[in-house]
Amino acid sequence: MASKFVWYELMTNDAPGAESFYRDIVGWGARDAGMTAFKYTLLTVGEIPVAGLMQFPPETPEAQARPAWLGYVSVDDVDAKAAEAEKLGAKSCHPPTDIPNVGRFAVLSDPQGAVFALFKPNSDMPQPAPMTRGTTGWHELHTADAEKAFAFYSALFGWKKTQTMDLGPLGSYHIFGDDNATMGFGGMYNDPMSPHPHWLYYFAVADIDAALARVTAAGGKVNHGPQEVPGGAWIIQGVDPQGAAFALVGSRSAGSV
Repeated sequence: MASKFVWYELMTNDAPGAESFYRDIVGWGARDAGMTAFKYTLLTVGEIPVAGLMQFPPETPEAQARPAWLGYVSVDDVDAKAAEAEKLGAKSCHPPTDIPNVGRFAVLSDPQGAVFALFKPNSDMPQPAPMTRGTTGWHELHTADAEKAFAFYSALFGWKKTQTMDLGPLGSYHIFGDDNATMGFGGMYNDPMSPHPHWLYYFAVADIDAALARVTAAGGKVNHGPQEVPGGAWIIQGVDPQGAAFALVGSRSAGSV
């Protein structure tokens, strides 16, 4: 079985502002995780935590305090998988470390610079039903060389191409997943407009037009969309008020089309 994204975390320079924004836009609940060394907020779908949010530590250099979402991929052995990633060309951003009573994690950047995390939880992590409002419905890598990126992640996590679409000047859009034909993890493609390679996470909402209106009203910026994607869903891509990139996926009423 291929490794999967199981957790998402926002590091930001205004945690209260970001919490307010995403609770309004995505509909997440929020509660304190009870950490003693720092404040960590759990973002929830019903009672199920699906993501986390925290403020950059005060000692973080300003040049490194760039708000961004980070995706955690489940693995059986964080240390071994981190070493394997480095052999494949990744760079360590944070060495394997235990989170008391939670699990073990490591943060790396892939050979082109996109950051991701490895995670082995201490216990099972319940997940809401796919595409429930507030879940992450898609994972998309914006990179400089999608072919090389796919080779890296396929070797590391066992991901397989399930479909390839021609995007013309942008090359091919590689949709990836595992042997389960009903499961789609996401896609990756060449994005020359991106300032740096990065993962973009699509959070599920009920109605894309209503969500777009909430984004702009709350101080966010929509850079792309609404756009229809295969399967009948609609997406928008944007930036939150603190500067972190995010995306939304949902339906669109017939009167809005």
